[in-house]
Amino acid sequence: MQRRVTLATTTVGAALALLITGAPAAHTADAQAAAFTPGTLASQDIATAGTGSPYYRIPALTRTTKGTLIAAYDARPTLGDLPSNIGVVIRRSTDNGATWKAQQVVRQEAAPKGNGDPSLLVDRETGRIFAFYSSTVNQGYFGSATGNDENDPDVQQVDYSYSDDDGLTWEHERITADIKNPAWGGMFAASGEGIQLRHGQYAGRLVQQFAVRYNGGNYALSVYSDDHGATWKAGNLVGPGADENKTVELSDGRVMLNSRAAPYRKVAYSSDGGVTYTPFQQDTELPDPANNGSVMRFAPDLPASHPRSKWLMFSNTATTNSRSNLTVRLSCDDGQTWPVRKTAEAGSAAYSTLTPLGSGTAGNDRVGMLWERANYQHITYSSFDLQWLGGVCAPVTVTPPASLPAGKTTTVTVRVVSQNDVTLPGGKVSLTLPAGWSAPEVDVPALNPGQGANMKIPVTVPAGATAGSVKATAKYTVRGWQNSYGDTTFTVAAP
Repeated sequence: MQRRVTLATTTVGAALALLITGAPAAHTADAQAAAFTPGTLASQDIATAGTGSPYYRIPALTRTTKGTLIAAYDARPTLGDLPSNIGVVIRRSTDNGATWKAQQVVRQEAAPKGNGDPSLLVDRETGRIFAFYSSTVNQGYFGSATGNDENDPDVQQVDYSYSDDDGLTWEHERITADIKNPAWGGMFAASGEGIQLRHGQYAGRLVQQFAVRYNGGNYALSVYSDDHGATWKAGNLVGPGADENKTVELSDGRVMLNSRAAPYRKVAYSSDGGVTYTPFQQDTELPDPANNGSVMRFAPDLPASHPRSKWLMFSNTATTNSRSNLTVRLSCDDGQTWPVRKTAEAGSAAYSTLTPLGSGTAGNDRVGMLWERANYQHITYSSFDLQWLGGVCAPVTVTPPASLPAGKTTTVTVRVVSQNDVTLPGGKVSLTLPAGWSAPEVDVPALNPGQGANMKIPVTVPAGATAGSVKATAKYTVRGWQNSYGDTTFTVAAP
């Protein structure tokens, strides 16, 4: 039996009760009315800097087996990371995010102790809720000593709290010695949400992601339990070159790991339930400024035979150089392509995490998102459905010629392939081009499931165009409102 250090029990009260005031109208509209309106992104701030705590950071979100939404995050004295006198707090919603209970403390200790960077994980078979986080005294991730002495104040500790009463009370555990290789330095749970595998050989396995500092490099790691959290084991390091990372179960039973990285996210795959992974590779459809994001299976309980079993949803700040442009994406092929995207917040945003609010089937397809807004001034909860996302499962690929001469018209091939399980009606393809360029909108024929079509689009480059690389985007529109996208780079040649 695994040795376990029980630290304390927290009875959740109304400590740090939160009163939201002064937020923009778009985020303080009547939550009950807005939360369930089809085709909308309904948003409300659930924590605001200076109200109850000087600062809040690091969102985590899950939906329990009883249907309660739990939003966890750091209450911080400053914006600085651990080591600091940080506490883990939560808010609960029993009406699918329409309204939220008062802010409550999961774990807060006297300085210099700190607990932060929460990640939530629900055992769907037992109902137990886990909240993983880092605990520190003297040192954080980069300064942590090697070793796994659970009483060493210079070692970053691996702790979690768990609740068996839907988040009302919490008990605390420390498992550093059980999962940390003494050769490793800092080690912390990647914030957001862990997963439980639902299908195949490893069904029931709980998987929580970690970042690990080893020999001057940063690695990803899956920590897992096959006995509902009675014991935890560490898999093999993935990297270097990792950072905060998430996993998702694919329709074929593999686990995909998706890591924060710039200028693009990194992915790896496991065929043994998260113990070992392939080497990292870039996903160039997912630009990233090295910011924590989220990936989830849209309908995690559907069998592999269902078309939506391959649907994944992803969120991050989709830029390469700033924490802005919070974007939600949909993949219909287990993350091989990401043709659907929509901006949730064009301005300042940072960490985000997604969780399903329903089964993912037609009419029950709403998703919850908890994220950092307005330069860390707010923790914001949003919900949306597929109608708001406005996408269609049809990847778009642009095949540019070797170059496009300035002052001339050149034909560009755009291919659309339907991943839908029903026939798509006729649609349109257009190109978003730099100022002064032109290209007509082109008809796309009706497409049967799995069928593709190549469209030839004449692109005219102005005579004064500067030689070099130019970004462009192809957009496929069907039914007048469902879109998918494909990005490309054109090379302009001097006339």
